[in-house]
Amino acid sequence: MTALDGVALVTGASRGLGAAIAEVLAAAGHVVAVNYASSADRAEAVVARITAAGGRAAAFRADVTSEPDVQRLVAEVEARLGPVTVLVVNATGAQPTTPVHELGWDDVTPMLDYFVRSPVLLTSAVVPSMTAAGAGRIVHVGSDVVDRAPEGNAAYVAAKSAQLGLARVGARELGPRGITVNTVQPGWVPVERHADVPQADLDRHAATVPVGRTGTPAEVAASVVHLASVEAAYVNGAVLTVNGGSTVA
Repeated sequence: MTALDGVALVTGASRGLGAAIAEVLAAAGHVVAVNYASSADRAEAVVARITAAGGRAAAFRADVTSEPDVQRLVAEVEARLGPVTVLVVNATGAQPTTPVHELGWDDVTPMLDYFVRSPVLLTSAVVPSMTAAGAGRIVHVGSDVVDRAPEGNAAYVAAKSAQLGLARVGARELGPRGITVNTVQPGWVPVERHADVPQADLDRHAATVPVGRTGTPAEVAASVVHLASVEAAYVNGAVLTVNGGSTVA
């Protein structure tokens, strides 16, 4: 895949899916801005792995649910690395499970902050540079929960569904500027924070997946890289589900 000129900004990239996405984007030739909220050591480790492999990257701290932080983040990335032409909206927070009849508004707002407020702020901050470049890629990292609707996850499902709606309208409105907006929708993919999940639970999950196994962060990242590429210029408003067929009707 051919990398788009400019910088790929990946939010929440110090670990998990974000780290994998940042590294695979760099391997594909993108200059990568590794955003993190609190773990500078992990973010710098991602940068170190990228540079050791011959890529170019730098770490940038910002709370992507804060408007002043997002404005500062994009300004710092562009001053240090260059204009942002690829945005990967990946940052997430805690996802506690709560029955829908026990939900309070305070349970919902943190989800909306990450999956609606943050994409809104980030999109408005990067679109000027993408418009000036005549091309851009915005890739939302969604979730297949919008199709599965698992019990206890009403707040998460609602916020992720809202994010998907935001991406679809963005595709329609920004397409004429050469900016595509797409969504990669992973299923459950174990990352560092799942290190304590018993093997028996992993096996039970794998047994429910048509391909017979769980996915890997690299497989999710590969889908993001495709949508961020020059070759994907005609893919707009798409939802690419990466879950081994778990939501096949």
